[in-house]
Amino acid sequence: KSHKELLLPSMPCHAKTNVMFLKTHKTASSTILNVMFRFAEKYNLTIALPAGHLHHLGYPKTFLTDFVEDFKTIGQNYNIMCNHLRFNLAEVQKVMPANTFYFSILRNPIPLLESSYVYYKDTVPAFRSSKDVNEYLVSPMKYYHWMDSKENMYARNIMWFDFGYNNNARGSKRYIQAVLDEIEQNFHLVLIAEYFDESMILLKHALCWDLDDVVYFKLNSRSQDTVQTLTPASEERIKVWCSLDWQLYLHFNRTFWRTIQRTIGLKVLEKEVNHLRMRQKELMQTCISDQEAVGKDHIKNKALLPFQSGAANILGYNLRQDLDNRTLRTCQQMVMPELQYMCYLYTVQHPHKERKQTCPGIRPISRRR
Repeated sequence: KSHKELLLPSMPCHAKTNVMFLKTHKTASSTILNVMFRFAEKYNLTIALPAGHLHHLGYPKTFLTDFVEDFKTIGQNYNIMCNHLRFNLAEVQKVMPANTFYFSILRNPIPLLESSYVYYKDTVPAFRSSKDVNEYLVSPMKYYHWMDSKENMYARNIMWFDFGYNNNARGSKRYIQAVLDEIEQNFHLVLIAEYFDESMILLKHALCWDLDDVVYFKLNSRSQDTVQTLTPASEERIKVWCSLDWQLYLHFNRTFWRTIQRTIGLKVLEKEVNHLRMRQKELMQTCISDQEAVGKDHIKNKALLPFQSGAANILGYNLRQDLDNRTLRTCQQMVMPELQYMCYLYTVQHPHKERKQTCPGIRPISRRR
């Protein structure tokens, strides 16, 4: 079955429950992770969660089955895989069933690099030694040293790296085309962060899910005051410095719109995007006391505080106080930061395993079986 056919909804369609999401860095992927986790809970699906004390599936090492908790006993019976990993099709296929739907998301490399710079400022050698993002981009090779390449992946072509390729490769036309072809072969759908709502509608159709399955609150975003303004020269330099990511993005931005036209069409898309936004607004009014995300110092329930990194102030939410249990449960799921949610699902799915260390102590309302 070609991956093109999988996108065309056949009537009637059944919700796909075997799904692999390649979670790329700084691309709104935490919001999608939350969508995946909620769907897994709704249908009581088995998630390929990080083994032992890992918080991701072995990243930045290339993915191996050993990075999945209980793989030796569960075998190829996982439904959902969505934590950070460096893609390796052969190993992923050992974990995920043959009829798995594969998708990922890309973001324009220009804002992506600025976001990575602020978020990973303290951890990436190439970023640490430069004053700000514009200074870094004037001559990246001054700061970017090959021997640090494993820590420096965030500093150059990070999406290319996440897809399992060499982010320092010399990008000949032939090489780039071969990689793009391979990604098209391996993934049924590649979403675009700049068109997030459109992406969610396309995903909903491709997976035959309901609107509430893809409705979301934006997670892991940061306050505007930590954004560094790129100069026009810096923007041009990113296209050259991250040319592999730039080609990747341009290509899949084109296929994204072609897919929409071929499958649901722009009219249906617009109508459904409006529905999604209305539903999101409704849930915001139901769940969130401030009607918006707030800075880390204003999050009252510390169990809902997202992981903070670098100079970024990662926003979170305060839930309303007057919610009945069922609504509270839904709202909690929608605002739960990824680390807390992953740790919670880990204890539910592997109750006999030792709890992950460094897991924020969160106790969501117990699930109704």
